[in-house]
Amino acid sequence: MPRPRAYITRRIPHAALEIVAAACDYTLWDSDDQPVPRAVLLREAAQADGVLTMLSDKLDGEFAAAAPRCQVVANMAVGYDNADVPALTAHGVLLTNTPGVLTDTTADLAWALLMAAARRIVEGHKLIEAGGWKSWSPLFMVGQEISGATLGIVGAGRIGSAVARRARGFDMRVLYHNRHRAPALEAEIGAEYHSFDDLLRAADFVVVLVPLTAETRGMVGAREFALMKPTAVFVNAARGPIVQEQALVAALKHGQIAAAGLDVFEHEPIGADHPLLGLPNVVAVPHIGSATLATRTRMATAAAHNLVAALTGQPVPNPVNPEVLGHGD
Repeated sequence: MPRPRAYITRRIPHAALEIVAAACDYTLWDSDDQPVPRAVLLREAAQADGVLTMLSDKLDGEFAAAAPRCQVVANMAVGYDNADVPALTAHGVLLTNTPGVLTDTTADLAWALLMAAARRIVEGHKLIEAGGWKSWSPLFMVGQEISGATLGIVGAGRIGSAVARRARGFDMRVLYHNRHRAPALEAEIGAEYHSFDDLLRAADFVVVLVPLTAETRGMVGAREFALMKPTAVFVNAARGPIVQEQALVAALKHGQIAAAGLDVFEHEPIGADHPLLGLPNVVAVPHIGSATLATRTRMATAAAHNLVAALTGQPVPNPVNPEVLGHGD
């Protein structure tokens, strides 16, 4: 019986490649820094029984129509806003993701952004590099207090809850807003449920960790920034399009908020001339929330297991559209 054929859209850790190689013949786009060109993706997917993809790969109706053999797309990410799930489902293509393997890593990064923005770490480093540090003075490079402050978390899922738990070490009051109440989090750390607007008004730090959906796209704009304290620090470690970037630039320029820490952007990668990067009160990193070797290896191996399970008739660990599994029964 011929082995299934897989296509992998980026170089991934060797441990994950071994999982795929044990069950499948595969080819891959052998690059660390450039996404697979669209034409190459469509051409390779047409010959594949399964594809292991990245968040940068657009998985839409055109992709599904171009890949008549494809049974499964194993997305190496928790979020799948790069995928048109109904289109994949209509073509009988199973989509999988990698939940639960990057929670702590992403929560750590959210805290790194929060602390760096609050204490003006990057700004201070640049000041030293430019020879601008002349002496100590009482008001030199003062930032925002973290210990004892109020943390507002928008999106209390796995990562949001992990961010909230870390706040205990800073004796912070924790507010959260979510589609549904999180009684376990309330019981565990005393987190308080608030409406979105009330959270924005009360929080010293606002951390956004919701998934990108039609409802959350653009949910933070000029109105929301106007509600925040002028001393507030805003952190986005979720998805860029959740925030209206022009409104964020204006809020930072005009002192509506104090600072921002950003891992994600409306269009990625952003250019060096992006207006956010010219602001001293912005800490920006290139979408590295899950970027530790251990976590990226866990993500890749989880995606590989999803891919192989679907192609070999085994139970699939993380299906996004499990109704596809019933086709043909």
